[in-house]
Amino acid sequence: MQFISHSSEETKEFGKKFAKNLKPGAVISLRGSLGAGKTVIAKGIAEYLNIKEAIVSPTFTILQEYDGDLPLYHMDLYRISGCDEFEMMGGEEMLYGEGITLIEWSEKIDEMLPEDTIYLELTILDNQDRVIDITGLED
Repeated sequence: MQFISHSSEETKEFGKKFAKNLKPGAVISLRGSLGAGKTVIAKGIAEYLNIKEAIVSPTFTILQEYDGDLPLYHMDLYRISGCDEFEMMGGEEMLYGEGITLIEWSEKIDEMLPEDTIYLELTILDNQDRVIDITGLED
């Protein structure tokens, strides 16, 4: 499946609609270059989950937990070196939690991701629109 977004607001709305399909324990890999809209999608998902806190990219904290209708675990693995560091920080338990897990830069831990991980690949077009390719979502 594919979605084309023409603005940040459309990207956020995509996140809200996408969240309707998520079940407890879902793991979502958010992939794309810096500024592609990964955190904007996270904001839409958080809004759908009735999370009132401001959602920010956890680049420096690596992991943010939010309480809503379901817990939301938002990880940004940009600054970690790989699976060993991820395991040392206790990240693996978030992959099998009761909430929704969003992972930016999940490429760093590919071999640890659950089989049923949902992948959102964001690409910035020349006109600044975003293409969001979705794989792993059950029909």
